[in-house]
Amino acid sequence: MNAPTITSDLHVRALEPLPSPERVLAELPLTGSASDVVGKARDEIRDVLHGRDDRLVVVVGPCSIHDPAAALDYARRLAALVPSLEDDLVVVMRVYFEKPRTTVGWKGLINDPHLDGSHDITTGLRLAREILLGVLAAGVPAANEFLEPTSPQYIADAVSWGAIGARNPESQVHRQLASGLSMPVGFKNATEGSVQAAVDGCITAASPHVFFGIDPQGRAAAVETSGNPDCHIILRGGAHGPNYDDASVAGANEIGVKGGLPPRLVVDASHGNSGKSEVRQAEVARELAASIAAGNDGIFGIMLESFIEPGNQAPAPSGLVYGKSVTDKCIGWDETERLLGELAVAVRARRANS
Repeated sequence: MNAPTITSDLHVRALEPLPSPERVLAELPLTGSASDVVGKARDEIRDVLHGRDDRLVVVVGPCSIHDPAAALDYARRLAALVPSLEDDLVVVMRVYFEKPRTTVGWKGLINDPHLDGSHDITTGLRLAREILLGVLAAGVPAANEFLEPTSPQYIADAVSWGAIGARNPESQVHRQLASGLSMPVGFKNATEGSVQAAVDGCITAASPHVFFGIDPQGRAAAVETSGNPDCHIILRGGAHGPNYDDASVAGANEIGVKGGLPPRLVVDASHGNSGKSEVRQAEVARELAASIAAGNDGIFGIMLESFIEPGNQAPAPSGLVYGKSVTDKCIGWDETERLLGELAVAVRARRANS
């Protein structure tokens, strides 16, 4: 009798069990003070999104986290600035652990925490949570892009604002995921520039869903959600160029309102809106500040890619420049500090003209 034909796992080399979310959260619990930081920022972001608060949300921080010490250094620098900014800005630190790639490359701290191709995901998950808890201990709320549906079980309780990236606004998996997340979530326009894809993502995520997922014990589960009412558009430019100008913002908000969204959105000053240049990104941020100062209330948030040192460098397991991005080029700290101050001034001007 012939042996049965093998039909499964033909391209799978290994399967490594991961600790359950319940276990990791028990080992690295969210303290009461940290949960207060998370919850307060979520409420503030919702209020700005829905027009109950006239401040500006600024999501600012490294393109992706690769060095825990530098990430916490950056968080402490932000924390020192917040008291002088909090009347005008809701500052949220960009704490991204998963990096989408157009083809191949370093996938982020969760996937490859040692930057050496060893893909020690068990260590990456714990390290990501440790960093989030450190950022919250500094008093700074965190933002994260959710790239796939499993890792949020390990970190989402510590996140105040989430994003669905430009490659995924049409993905049913990501729309379902967003429907169950506990924080406001922005959907970026698609890579080719489609705003409708982001609007459709928001509409879908606002609806209840039932889908495949895992429970806190890490078991396969049917997940039932109530829908997320706080999803919104992020303009990040596209294949046809930038889309942060006043006409593009107004046009995107018009599409969003037709879909039942609030008439406010977030603008990403990086990516397609700056050609991934840190110099141009700062210029875009200043142009957005001028628009806000002139009374544009269709922008409720701005995203900035920023780290301690400007520019970027190739990822490597050693020999890296401290505080410099290993993915996209970032604005340096000194310029970031100036930009945050200028954005606060712009908000005050908008408030005075309202």
